[in-house]
Amino acid sequence: MSAPRAGTLLIALLGFLAAFGPASMDMYLPTLPALAEFFATSTSRAQLTLSGFTIGFAAGQLFYGPMSDRFGRKRVLVSGVALYCVATVFCALATSVEELIAMRFVQALGGGAGVVLTRAIVRDLLSGDESARALSLMLLVPSIAAFAGPFVGGQLLLWSDWRSIFWLLVVFGIIALALTLSMLPETLPPEKRKQLNVTGVLRECGHILGHRQAMGYMFCGAFSFAAMFAQLSGTPFIYITLFGVPPEYFGFLFGLNILGIMAGSWVNSRLVVRFGMRRMLVVGTSIALFGGLTLMATAWFGIGGLAGIVVPVIIFMVPHNITNANASAATLDHFPHVAGTASALIGAIRFGVGASVGALVGLLHDGTSVPMAAVIAGCAILSAASFWLLTHDDGKATQAD
Repeated sequence: MSAPRAGTLLIALLGFLAAFGPASMDMYLPTLPALAEFFATSTSRAQLTLSGFTIGFAAGQLFYGPMSDRFGRKRVLVSGVALYCVATVFCALATSVEELIAMRFVQALGGGAGVVLTRAIVRDLLSGDESARALSLMLLVPSIAAFAGPFVGGQLLLWSDWRSIFWLLVVFGIIALALTLSMLPETLPPEKRKQLNVTGVLRECGHILGHRQAMGYMFCGAFSFAAMFAQLSGTPFIYITLFGVPPEYFGFLFGLNILGIMAGSWVNSRLVVRFGMRRMLVVGTSIALFGGLTLMATAWFGIGGLAGIVVPVIIFMVPHNITNANASAATLDHFPHVAGTASALIGAIRFGVGASVGALVGLLHDGTSVPMAAVIAGCAILSAASFWLLTHDDGKATQAD
């Protein structure tokens, strides 16, 4: 099936369902300094509300992928979105930072269904470079959510407190649930579903994790995502606290990053079918590496002040979806028969590494931009190394079976 026959409306709907992550994280970013003050807690503890969400996202995807291979995509997706809605209500009602961390974890357990199953649905319909193209187009919608999130969050803080952001996310979840029930088709027919048993799932996971080239693509995408998450965790404090940017204006600087990501997604959707996934991954990892190393230099030597941080961050963010869309598509092309499980491992590794890196930025926080820059540069190096060293003989992603 070609990308156009997959349907523009369906790709847009999948993009909306994939937006649980950025909607739930990026709208929340301007509140982090205020949240630390509200609960009278430390910066690193406030950042755990973000890391806890990411850990939940990783854990949830491990569950939803195999379940969807057995019961179909739509039924499992509906269950996840419903859990997200309920947990988000409890986030809005939290009375302590510990309670908020716990509820953010449960919220992410539900929201993770949107990310893992939309990738699996694309792989149900498409393969190869067409799959990478569709994923790039799909990721434009979460990018728009990420672009608007900090603006919306910052403006809400002018009129209300951090709880209003979660009430808005409840509305987002209800809309997603209604669209899923009314518009999303089932893409995995009964004859292609697999029996669910722990031994079989573990065997499939072991087969995927033992595949060197697939793991190279997975870690290429995971460290790219981790660099973005380091930026998400670090920039609110660097821009707002270190450089004195008002919270309501944080979204403007953050929005530049998202515009860069959207530009990269659009370029990839136009060029990947012509040049192939591997060539686009060469471009993506190279630009990210340049941006990460430049950021490390400007932060270490104090070059350029606020602009010295903002500009290199934009550079390494531009190829984010170039790397992630192609890395995901290349991985899934090796395992089309268990796309749900493979997608689950992609997401679990990606968000697990991201959560660890985000927590590391918080632990290393010293009031300067150097820790964030060092972590981002390290992630860019590891992303490029994973691609170059582990997939060098995979001239074109081919099916394992």
